[in-house]
Amino acid sequence: MKSGNMRIKEISLRQDPDLRKELALLARGCDFVLPSRFKKRLKAFQQIEVQPKKEESLRPTLSQSIPKFYFPKGSPKNNNIDVNISKIETIFSVFPNERATLEDMGKVTKACDCPHYWKAPLFFAAGGDRTGYVSVHKFVAMWRKILQTCHDEPARFIQLLAKPGCNYLEQEDFIPFLQDVVNSHPHLTFLREASEFHSRYITTVVQRIFYVVNRSWSGKITCGELRKSNFLQHVALLDEEDINQSTDYFSYEHFYVIYCKFWELDTDHDLYIDQKDLARHNDHAVSSRILERIFSGAVTRGRQVQKEGKINYADFVWFLLSEEDKKTSISIEYWFRCMDLDGDGVLSMYELEYFYEEQCQKMESMAIEPLPFEDCLCQMLDLVKPKCEGKITLHDLKKCKQAYLFFDTFLNLEKYLDHEQKDPFSILRVGENEGQELSDWEKYAADEYAILVAEEAATEQWNDGYDAELNALDPPMTNELKYSVDKRSFFEIPSHSPDVDLEDYEYEDDFE
Repeated sequence: MKSGNMRIKEISLRQDPDLRKELALLARGCDFVLPSRFKKRLKAFQQIEVQPKKEESLRPTLSQSIPKFYFPKGSPKNNNIDVNISKIETIFSVFPNERATLEDMGKVTKACDCPHYWKAPLFFAAGGDRTGYVSVHKFVAMWRKILQTCHDEPARFIQLLAKPGCNYLEQEDFIPFLQDVVNSHPHLTFLREASEFHSRYITTVVQRIFYVVNRSWSGKITCGELRKSNFLQHVALLDEEDINQSTDYFSYEHFYVIYCKFWELDTDHDLYIDQKDLARHNDHAVSSRILERIFSGAVTRGRQVQKEGKINYADFVWFLLSEEDKKTSISIEYWFRCMDLDGDGVLSMYELEYFYEEQCQKMESMAIEPLPFEDCLCQMLDLVKPKCEGKITLHDLKKCKQAYLFFDTFLNLEKYLDHEQKDPFSILRVGENEGQELSDWEKYAADEYAILVAEEAATEQWNDGYDAELNALDPPMTNELKYSVDKRSFFEIPSHSPDVDLEDYEYEDDFE
């Protein structure tokens, strides 16, 4: 740069960034001395450039302004707890010594604005199982705490039934509640007299509860799962409707069908069945390879399967529900777990061919020419339309709405052949009208129950005619003796062998 006189405008360096850059370059290559006042400014500017700019910290008031949005025990409501407690105290005042027994709890549940069959959970949560009664002070203390911490019905129901310190329900937690239903429901009077079968009914209902509600397969029903289900609505309707109307959980007719099916397979009546026993279901229609998967523990939790190769009645309930209705989400999950041999969450072409191979063998033995696997595979891929070519996921099967056709093709020859003979357009119409009629399980249970009733009536009619011929020469029966003979349950349940004492049978044996 040429030397000479040079005039520099006195401008604040902080206000002119272009000038700051020019002065920086000038300072590095110039052959003259800058005035001292510019040197000081330039030095200060260079220090400012080196130091990184500090980020402004967020104001603490911003985080405080976000409202709470997660309420694991329900969203708090402006309920007047004192008014509710006052109603409860008024009810207790009419009981002797202000103590309520289990029989009195129906009135207490009404004062608590709870469904009638919450009476046993409320009674036991207040310590009634230890003394046979609950005092007003203990009950009010217990209920006030629940109202203050649990703000909706699912949270309160779990709090009443769960073990101390648990925020979920396990299978055995339902036993006292269901035992009270058996003991007091007007439509279960005939079952009440057969106490040895209470555990069978309770086991059936518990398994159906977990089958529908416990979508995580964890064996623990959380508050979120209970909210998403219809279980508490069915509990609320127990006192208003016929118990057989609760086709999802409490139906006695459905219990009778399930139990009789198990009874037919359990030939030695030890309350367990092995793979050979289960293979006889529906005249060996179910694939033996899929039965091997069931007994491998793919869909069972008990160690009994791995130890002795047997499943108990509780496991059979899940099998029958899944086998007779493959349209539900839980049944799709059930059979997907069985078919997923390597547990990678995907059904590969190898796994499909493995199960289809047995179907071909059965058809050949019946003189039926099977469809080649390649053609069958093309049909199934067109049916499911998997997102990833050559790999069928659980999501793909749930999305296609016709997973039952897919599973029957590989697992149940009788149903597969039945589907093949139907009009494909009728299958599509059924899929469109889904939800407007009875489910496949409800149809199956109704048909089987009608058959069992007819068989029972035919057997009784034959026995009555046979006995009339044998007793023609016997003296006439007195009215008292005749009444004792005619007095019988509405429906006789098959009895176990004398070697199995159901009075000593533990409920937990079904829940291991």
